[in-house]
Amino acid sequence: MSFEHVILIILLIAVIVLMYFIGSAISLWIQGLVSGAKVGLFNIIFMRLRKIQPKLIVNAKIMATKAGIDITTNDLESHFLAGGDVLRIIQALIAADKANIDLKFNRAAAIDLAGRNVLEAVQMSVNPKVIETPLVAAMAKDGIQLKAISRVTVRANIDRLVGGAGEETILARVGEGIVTTIGSSESHKNVLENPDSISKRVLEKGLDAGTAYEILSIDIADVDVGKNIGAELETDRAEADKKIAQAKAEERRAMAYAVEQEMRARVQEMRAKVVENEAQVPIAIAEAFRKGNLGIMDYYRMQNIQADTGMRDTIGGKEDKSDPKATDE
Repeated sequence: MSFEHVILIILLIAVIVLMYFIGSAISLWIQGLVSGAKVGLFNIIFMRLRKIQPKLIVNAKIMATKAGIDITTNDLESHFLAGGDVLRIIQALIAADKANIDLKFNRAAAIDLAGRNVLEAVQMSVNPKVIETPLVAAMAKDGIQLKAISRVTVRANIDRLVGGAGEETILARVGEGIVTTIGSSESHKNVLENPDSISKRVLEKGLDAGTAYEILSIDIADVDVGKNIGAELETDRAEADKKIAQAKAEERRAMAYAVEQEMRARVQEMRAKVVENEAQVPIAIAEAFRKGNLGIMDYYRMQNIQADTGMRDTIGGKEDKSDPKATDE
């Protein structure tokens, strides 16, 4: 391949690259020119080198110009490079302008970069949103449980969208307010008769402070009677007292049984000692005979005394059994 052929190929590649950058750039430049959105031709060409989508920037510029909003191309490029949604910013600014909402580009860009949908926020400012709280259960002072569902109408607060709390905080605060209001009621009938009292007391607390929304109204959608918590607590308490009393009675019974067993053991021990001592009597008598301390007449006299004592015990025992008073005792 000759040197001329190499030069020709290089020139051909250069022309193709140039047409790639200039051809689409000229088309976008003409599109912006006829729409009244002035975007420089070389600026469009350099957008590709800065890895920016020229068509997106030009279309956003045309939308803003047609809506009468003055935004520079540099602002759109910087927001694109920061990772923002350029078209959504322009749509939000147009919607805010038509609704007479004071929204500047820098604030809209900050809201978008903070992760919030700025277009949805503007739409919520014009058309408030209704949020339904989950079922909230609370107990009045008379012990009756009430279950309430409320609908909260909120409007986006553009000034507090950056750094303001979201819908979860609104729902949590409203639920807490409902529980507090029901819990401070003397009777559940008062709440059932005037459910709007819950809305009034909750609204008075300023629950939208520090949030990205403004609460317009709180409406109680439904109130149902739940369990009689007070009665259940009293029943549980009585059952617990009963179990405690039974446990104490069982403890006293066990202690009495232990004392009884101890007394029986002592009686058995005493009887064993008596039997042991009685077993020593014949041995002592025999020893007394051997030593001459006891004569035969003394022995017979002692036998007679024992026989008389046994007969008296027997007669006394029969009389005690025949006596009904002794039997009852």
